[in-house]
Amino acid sequence: MQPRGQITRVETAPVPSPSTVPVPVPLKILVTDDIDPEGVALLRAVPTFEVDEQPTLPASLLLERIGAYDAMVGRSASKVTAELLRRASRLKVVGRAGVGVDNIAMDVATELGIAVINAPAGNTVAVAELFFGGVLSLLRHLTRADSSMHEGRWERADLLGTELKGKTLGIVGLGRIGGEVAHRAHAFGMDVHAYDPYVGDERFAALRVRRAASLDALLDAAQLLTVHVPLTEETTGMIGATALARLRPGAVVVNMARGGIVDDDALRAAIDRGHVAGAVLDVYLQEPLTGDHPFRRYANVVLLPHIGASSAEAQRNVAVDACAAVRDALLDGDLSRSLNGALTGEDAATLGPALLLTQRAATVARALLAARGATAIDALTLKTGDDLTASAGALLAAAAAGMLEGVVEHERLNLINARSLATARGVVLAHGEGGFAPHSRAVEVRLTAGGQSMRVGGVAALDFTPRLTRIGDFHVDVAPKGTLLVLSNHDVPGVIGRVGTTLAEAGVNIAEYHQARLAAGGEALAVISIDGAPPPHVVESLTALRDVRSATVVRFGDDA
Repeated sequence: MQPRGQITRVETAPVPSPSTVPVPVPLKILVTDDIDPEGVALLRAVPTFEVDEQPTLPASLLLERIGAYDAMVGRSASKVTAELLRRASRLKVVGRAGVGVDNIAMDVATELGIAVINAPAGNTVAVAELFFGGVLSLLRHLTRADSSMHEGRWERADLLGTELKGKTLGIVGLGRIGGEVAHRAHAFGMDVHAYDPYVGDERFAALRVRRAASLDALLDAAQLLTVHVPLTEETTGMIGATALARLRPGAVVVNMARGGIVDDDALRAAIDRGHVAGAVLDVYLQEPLTGDHPFRRYANVVLLPHIGASSAEAQRNVAVDACAAVRDALLDGDLSRSLNGALTGEDAATLGPALLLTQRAATVARALLAARGATAIDALTLKTGDDLTASAGALLAAAAAGMLEGVVEHERLNLINARSLATARGVVLAHGEGGFAPHSRAVEVRLTAGGQSMRVGGVAALDFTPRLTRIGDFHVDVAPKGTLLVLSNHDVPGVIGRVGTTLAEAGVNIAEYHQARLAAGGEALAVISIDGAPPPHVVESLTALRDVRSATVVRFGDDA
């Protein structure tokens, strides 16, 4: 129990979420690396945006200028390094007009609360079509035939090729591009197998693809192997000497994903001994591929200068996708397209009320713990109803943001970096399982500090405004908006009247008043939603009232 008359005041500003991000005016956006004009037009159409189109800048010059921009949109030519991000004091969003983000220091962007957005779907068809162009060029010797004809030779007898029909295609990664490749492979009469532990059986069935139980099983069957996965620690060197040795003799290897997924040295060795008949490569460890690279000496290796997305349609698509996502992130706080924003399971519009409720529940819980003298939070546990379980990562980020708002000195505290900032402060974050089902869209945040704990929960149903429904052991019903005044008092006659009179005399208007108790005559809790913030003397007057034990003010700073 805290001493009678203790006052705790916590004022917070709303943490950026899909419905609460403030819009600075103007917002400066750097567009570089020759982004398609149709995408840039989406940004220029926003009156509060100032768009600066620049060619690919030298790294030193980009470092000098980046501090002036709120967002950046580019392709792979501009390297978004850790040093660049730390110089970018205003930067909120980095848009990548393409799929890969290996040119961006993702860990630092997340630490700093900078959203990284890509355009994963825009170049899907372009890459899938190029796959077959490259493979047909290799199997039918098209580049050799073309060059010989241009040089005046007729080498028909030496250009005997092979067909795709009847061959087994092995696809590593059955995502967007892998799926498009599979779809087109059926038209060539190929037997399509794939390995992807992150894709469900339904997608395999819809694409008429045989699921390989393991990568080894896929390699054992494949006559033509292609990879369509991102470059990560898990996939780096995935197709190395051991993997290549499992392929059927005479197999062909294709890499149009990222350099480093296929081990170059192992691939050359497999080609040299004749086990692999050839390869098609559009990506490399070091780009551009310059000088006397060993692959240049192989007639049975088709080398392409990373042109998988180099179609007019693809460039337009990725530019439009990336610029639209950057626009929405800046204007509406929509992080649903952010790779490091944790918004999964629902779109931003649907999830927004649950994010706001979770964030504010954590803020209330922290304020009440502070009222008891607890300051350093040890752990945050989130429980969710069934409909929100898939979005637990985003909701946990919102809870961490609500817990940290006003506590940490970080100008870009948001859903992107809240979890990492909380973890860095030693807070253990967890999503609790089981035993919580008051509503399918319910959330409950429990904070613990120094042996004390506080839980605050509510419901974010789709058909009404989010409500707080539990504070500690008390059942309440109040909207988490504006300013909340939380009182603990003895459950005796007259308390509500005295509180109301005190607020009325100070000109403080009550929007909602909810009184809860555990048992008649015992401890009670009042949650009062008021207009504006009460002046300190009013709070002092309340805590001076007979039977009022404490007062905690939580100001969210809006009228949402």
